Amino acid sequence: MRPGPTNTLTDVPGFRVGHATRTGDGWLTGTTAVLSPEGGAVGGVDVRGGAPGTRETDLLDPRNLVDRVDAVVLTGGSAFGLAAADGVVRRLYAAGRGWPMGAPGEVVPIVPAAVLFDLGRGGDFAATPTAEDGAYAHDVATAAPVELGCVGAGTGARLGGLKGGLGSASAVLDDGTTVAALVAVNALGDAVDPATGELYSARWALADEFAGLVAPERQDVEAARDRASTAYAERPIRPGTATTIGVIATDATLTKAQCQKVSGLGHDGLARAVHPVHTLLDGDTLFTLASGVRAAPDLVSLHALMVAAGDCVTRAVGHAVLAATTTTTAEGELRSYRDAFPSAFPGT
Repeated sequence: MRPGPTNTLTDVPGFRVGHATRTGDGWLTGTTAVLSPEGGAVGGVDVRGGAPGTRETDLLDPRNLVDRVDAVVLTGGSAFGLAAADGVVRRLYAAGRGWPMGAPGEVVPIVPAAVLFDLGRGGDFAATPTAEDGAYAHDVATAAPVELGCVGAGTGARLGGLKGGLGSASAVLDDGTTVAALVAVNALGDAVDPATGELYSARWALADEFAGLVAPERQDVEAARDRASTAYAERPIRPGTATTIGVIATDATLTKAQCQKVSGLGHDGLARAVHPVHTLLDGDTLFTLASGVRAAPDLVSLHALMVAAGDCVTRAVGHAVLAATTTTTAEGELRSYRDAFPSAFPGT
C-alpha cells in the first residue's frame, strides 16, 4: 500500500472538491463540497458523536431506497450551516443531476451534509455559511490536489488546545484500488500525546509523508500543556461545541451496507488520531462514497480496503493538524501545532 499521487481525496478518479472560506469582519467559518462523479456514487454513513448536526443521513440507511449520492457537504456553522447544502442542491439541479423522478430534468439531487460547531469563533455568532457559500464551493470544485488547513469546513476549527483544520490522505492498494479520506477536525479531544507532544497520527504514516517530524523537546510540551489548560479554564463545557466530520471515497464497487461498514472502520481510524473521541460534545460523522469504477472486491480485498480507509482517516487528521496555521479567534489565539511545537521540526 502506498499514498496516491497527491495524497488527497481527489486521487480517487472522478471526485472533485471545492471550498468556500469566510474570514474577517466577524467571520471564521466555511464550507467544503465533495462532488461525486457523473451519475453519483453509492453512499453510506456512520454517526458516532453525541451531538451531530446532519442532513439526509437516514436516506443512506441500507434499508432505504436511494442508493446514489451526488455530493456531500461538510460545513461550519452548526445547525445554521446546513443551509449551505441547499446551494449545492440548486447547482446540481440546474445541471440536471439527481435522482430521476419522471420527465427529463425532473430530478432531486441527493446531497447529505454534516456540520461542525464554530459559532462565534470569528466574533459574530450569526456569521454562518449560507446557500451562496455552498453554491460557491460547488462552482470552484476541482480534481486538483485538495487544499488543506484553515480552509472550507476547517476554517474555524479547533482541536483540543490547538488550531484544527481540514486534512486528507489517500492509499493505493496492491490490486490498484484507491481509497482516500477528507476530514474537518474540530474535536474536543487532542491529536497530540500529552506526555510527549507527538502526533498520534504520525505513528500510522505511509512512506515518508511525515518525514522530518520528531518528538518535540520537553519545554515545548510543557508550554503547550499550560496554554491548553489555560484556554479551557475560562470556557465552560457546552454540548455540541466540537465535532469531526469527513468523507471517505473509493473507486471500488460497494453496496450501501458496505459503505456504511467502511465508515465504521473510518471511525476506528479517527479514534487512533484523537483522544477522547465520539464524546457527548462531538457530532462525529463520516460518509463513504464508492464510485464503482472498479469491480466489486472479494472478501480479502474488501477487508484490505476497509483497513486502508481507517488508516486514511488517521493520517488525514495528522495532515489537518500539520496544515493548520495559527489563528486569532474571538476566544484568543489558537496556535498551530507547528508554532506550539517548533522543536518537532528540526529541519525548518
